[in-house]
Amino acid sequence: MATFLYARVSTSEQTLVHQQTQAEKAGFTFDHVIADHGVSGVTVPMKDRPEGKRLFDMLRAGDTLVVRWVDRLGRNYMDVTDTIKEFMRRGVVIKTIINSMTFDGATTDPIQMAVRDAMIAFMAGTAQAQAEATKDAQKAGIANAREKGGDNYKGRKPSYTRDQYVIVADLLGKNAGVSEIAQASGLTRQTIYRIKADPAAAEQVLAVWSQ
Repeated sequence: MATFLYARVSTSEQTLVHQQTQAEKAGFTFDHVIADHGVSGVTVPMKDRPEGKRLFDMLRAGDTLVVRWVDRLGRNYMDVTDTIKEFMRRGVVIKTIINSMTFDGATTDPIQMAVRDAMIAFMAGTAQAQAEATKDAQKAGIANAREKGGDNYKGRKPSYTRDQYVIVADLLGKNAGVSEIAQASGLTRQTIYRIKADPAAAEQVLAVWSQ
């Protein structure tokens, strides 16, 4: 039985080192670290990613797969749910760093199975909605920045990465306190207050600097 970390690195902020550090801080250790670089999670199914395909070939019953969040496992709702269910059928346990979720196929109780599948569906739907919202915000951010200062305008570089922004946005949505969010994200309270005051503007700054 082995433990795998799978990371998708598609932007300058989503580094493999950052995702692995997050996982290790959450208490995970790994036998294998596998990452796809420069691959869009919105357009490319996991099975079609070079390292994602290799991961499918390597995983065996009893193995544990760790991912930052379920959005690493597919491009949309259907892709994510199909991937998780495929791994569970193989006897693989899936664990997420964000939210500390665990999904496996061990239970045979119909009620527990229904609750588990409903949670998978909810998280997969949330992942797709978030990806679509991020894409729209990126377009709006670029258009807004160009309108204000021309094609070369970027403004001040953000003091947070996209992964940190996702953590802050997720915890704000759960009404977590600023101190708790600061500890989870590694950001200052002042930065979190700025993101909280105008999440759309914070997203726009990231969009501009990702170009």
